[in-house]
Amino acid sequence: MTLSYIVLATLAGGLLSVLIAASLTVALLGRIVKHLVSLSTGVLLATALLHVLPEAFESKASPHALFLTLLCGLMFFFLLEKAELYRHTHHHEGDGHHHHHHFDVEQAGRGGLAVLVGDSIHNFCDGIIIAAAFLADTHLGWVTALAIIAHEIPQEVGDYIVLLNAGFSRGRALLFNALSGLAAVVGGVLGYFVVGPWESLFPFLLVAASSSFVYVAVADLIPQLQRRLPWRETALQLFWLAAGMGIVVLAVNSRH
Repeated sequence: MTLSYIVLATLAGGLLSVLIAASLTVALLGRIVKHLVSLSTGVLLATALLHVLPEAFESKASPHALFLTLLCGLMFFFLLEKAELYRHTHHHEGDGHHHHHHFDVEQAGRGGLAVLVGDSIHNFCDGIIIAAAFLADTHLGWVTALAIIAHEIPQEVGDYIVLLNAGFSRGRALLFNALSGLAAVVGGVLGYFVVGPWESLFPFLLVAASSSFVYVAVADLIPQLQRRLPWRETALQLFWLAAGMGIVVLAVNSRH
């Protein structure tokens, strides 16, 4: 049953992003991505700080070793992004980020392979994280999967917009997103069989998962939310941030 949960959870993010991208126009996608980014920021931070990290620190593992794992995890994802293998795309032409004209064409053209490889590695890591969380605790697995799905949807929709702006057909762009999403399923299944026998490693894997959530939120998402905006846009930003945190708080409280 646990393996079924892992496969279902790892499929959900990729499938939802593809379905959303396929059903909405590019203009509408461009308008909702910024709200999804705010929502996923709240979900990621709340999941890491209110659920996954406390779960890890309630174990018998050394707090010093867990904090060292957190530090190493943050540095690992920093270096991975430096190598352009852990990228987060939430922009599109005309999104107000002041990219030069044809920025997306360059991103998906010359750097298209790096984007695809990077997203696949990112999704593969997410799959292992989901597997470790489900093996530690089923409820923890679903909350962790929720955090990953909340980030996966705006990321994949952002990639889809980039590819469309670069001249890709809708079908081809959706296919690339779907193939990238399958890497999460591979990571989840592999994680189930490889990580499962090593129960003593679960607290460290949970901390590694938290380092991923915190890094993505702090290094990638929050800087996008720091632009000067009209007060109504700022209020909407705060609303979606609070909504993301609220979803996690409700999920955590439902366990008790």
